This record gives sequence, structure tokens and C-alpha cells, in this order.
Amino acid sequence: MNHERLNNHERHRRPRLRALPVNSLIPNMLTVISLCAGLTSIRFSLNERWELAVLAIVFAGIMDGLDGRLARLLKGVTRFGAELDSLADFLSFGVAPVFVLYLWSLNSLGGFAGMGWIAVLVYAVCCALRLARFNTMADAHQQQPAWTLNFFVGVAAPAAAGLAILPPVLTFQIPALEPVLRSPYLLAPYVMGIAALMVSRVPTVSLKRLRVQRSYVLPILLGIGIGVAALTVYPWVTLGACGIAYLVSIPITAYRYLQLQHRHSLRPAAAEPAEGTPASPPAASSVEPPAFPADNRPARLH
Repeated sequence: MNHERLNNHERHRRPRLRALPVNSLIPNMLTVISLCAGLTSIRFSLNERWELAVLAIVFAGIMDGLDGRLARLLKGVTRFGAELDSLADFLSFGVAPVFVLYLWSLNSLGGFAGMGWIAVLVYAVCCALRLARFNTMADAHQQQPAWTLNFFVGVAAPAAAGLAILPPVLTFQIPALEPVLRSPYLLAPYVMGIAALMVSRVPTVSLKRLRVQRSYVLPILLGIGIGVAALTVYPWVTLGACGIAYLVSIPITAYRYLQLQHRHSLRPAAAEPAEGTPASPPAASSVEPPAFPADNRPARLH
């Protein structure tokens, strides 16, 4: 009898799990779909169905781009969704792409077969480190100037996955390039280079805080429609062009970041009062954080 009373007492003391609202459930469903797409890509690569393996990673990237935006739109951002998204990112963009490349090329390095697997491990570890760094910086709530919100620090995990699958994509469209792009001796350094970019401090473009003027809304929607149509009709040309354009944008974005950093670093010096003039309290917009800001990580940790 006492044992039964004790169990009832513990049952009442046990914290109850709150019901998950629908506005939080829908983004998490997209995250789970992204996770399943990454796993499916691995399955396709085991069967040497390379095109389907690559398309599964692309689909995972689309789902990853939608879940965070939908969570903010529906006001369904949760810590659970953020952690789930981070785990899905690691599998879909940190494991699946490089696993496809390993079976596609990197396992044929001859006497240096171990180097191909080392490239796989380096890429996966760097992706995990990047996601862990983002999680830590998201919890730190560090202050950043507004202009830095248009930049990422290093290459984001979905973008790195897109760069990783770029060689197979180009060979699907131009088979004559396969002897070069499928060479493990060239692909292994390429994969390690992408891994280094993920954990680097190189600024890259971020479109998450992009504000579009009303006059540009219709042209942008038209461009998106054309892009979707091109992706449907000419998938490899479209994906290849996007990958090359992103590669070209990296040095351009870094140069633009340095320009903005230099411009904003001069503002506090110009605003200092002359000698003998009483100094007014600084405005909120004139307070500058450290020279290179931390990553701006949305609540869902994309």
C-alpha cells in the first residue's frame, strides 16, 4: 500500500511534457524530411545511382532552407527544433555528400586508398565543428552591428554540401570532364579545401536578412520562377551554374566585407569631439563590437 502511494506521489511530481503546437510541428516535419533525404542519398550511392543520390542531397538542402523560415513565419521556433535541425544538417550535409564522393571516386586512390577516407573524415569533422561553433555562438547572444548580418563566417554546411557535389553534377552534364573531375587525386584536395572553408573565418554571403524593396518583388519572383523551371528542365546545368557562381562569390564577398569593415571602423574616430568640447553620450548605433563579429545564427541553427 505504501509502495502504491509512493508511486502515485512520484507520478504527480514527474514533469509533464507539454504538447507541441502545430506551428512548431510543421517546421520539424520538414527537418525530418531533410534528414530522411540525406539517408536516402547514402542508400542511392550504395547502389551506384549517382544522379538520384545527388538529387536527394539537393532536396535535403531545399527542405533545410524552408524549415527555419517557416518556423519564423509561424512563430514556431523552439529549442527542440534548433537541436533537431543541427543534427539533420550534420547527416545531410556533413556525412551524405562526402560518402557519395567516397563511393564515386575517393575509394579508388590505389596505394593511397587511406587518403580518400582521411578526406571523408576531415570533411565530416569540420562540418561537426562548424555546427558546434554555431550552436555556441547562438547561445552567447553576442552583439553585432547590423551590416554584418548579411555575412556568414565561413561556408555554411548546406553550401559546402553543394560545393562537394559540384564535380559529379558537372560530369552528369559534360561526360567528357569525368576523367578529370572524377580523379581521386584531384577530388581529395578539393574536399579538404571545402572542409577548411567551413571552419575558416572567411566571410561569405548570407541571404537570410536580405530586405527586398517593393519595386523589386515582382522581378525577383519572376526570376525564382525561371530558376525553378530551369532546375526542372535542365537540372545539371542549373545546379552547376549555381555552384560555380557561389565559388566566384566567395572572394568578392570577402572583399566587400573588408570594405564595409574599414568604412565602419572610421566612424567612431570621426565622431570624437574636439579637445575642450564636452563629449555627448554615444548613440546606440555608434557602439561597435569587435572587429570581426561572431556568426549570426538563427534560432533554428541553420
